[in-house]
Amino acid sequence: MSENKMNIQPTDFTFDKESEKQIALVLAKYPKARKASAVIPLLYIVQDQMKRLTKSAWIPKIAMSVIAKRLEIAPIRVFEIATFYTMFNLEPIGQYHLQVCGTTPCWLRGSDDIVAACKKATGIKEYGETSKDGLFTLSEVECLGACANAPILQVDRDYYEDMDGQKTIELIEALKRGEKLTPGSAINRKSSEPVSQKQSLPENLRTK
Repeated sequence: MSENKMNIQPTDFTFDKESEKQIALVLAKYPKARKASAVIPLLYIVQDQMKRLTKSAWIPKIAMSVIAKRLEIAPIRVFEIATFYTMFNLEPIGQYHLQVCGTTPCWLRGSDDIVAACKKATGIKEYGETSKDGLFTLSEVECLGACANAPILQVDRDYYEDMDGQKTIELIEALKRGEKLTPGSAINRKSSEPVSQKQSLPENLRTK
């Protein structure tokens, strides 16, 4: 983490009312002696609160200590989880997090075009950068579990499937205007049905 990013770290953190409501629902799922199991949900709650308040979904170090105190565990146990999973951001990011899957199915179906379009539309040059207007951060991620609808561009928690370069630029331009396009398949296919059309055996070949 750079010195400039370290200076952004707040010195205190308090859960707001919305977060407290969510925490109560989460903790109700676990026996009191097992509330340490709520680390990951509470990390998400922190990240969502930061998004609401600052438009940047990330987790300050002080918030990890607050989670540890709430769950009555050592702070290092929260820190080791937050640093292991890539969906948790430990530094401020852009208002929109562009996450491109670069693993084999997405790559074979054109993820390089998605990356190029993201860079062209945002001015970002490399993974990990945030655009000068502060709107976008670009990251490469591992398999998102939607290989049948590759290539995938994840924006925050939303999946945009069956993407190509032009559709990526259209999505980013819409986000710049404050518009949110409907997540899902960009070619309007349902679930993971074939790209061309639904397939079935001819009547005379079906098992009787």
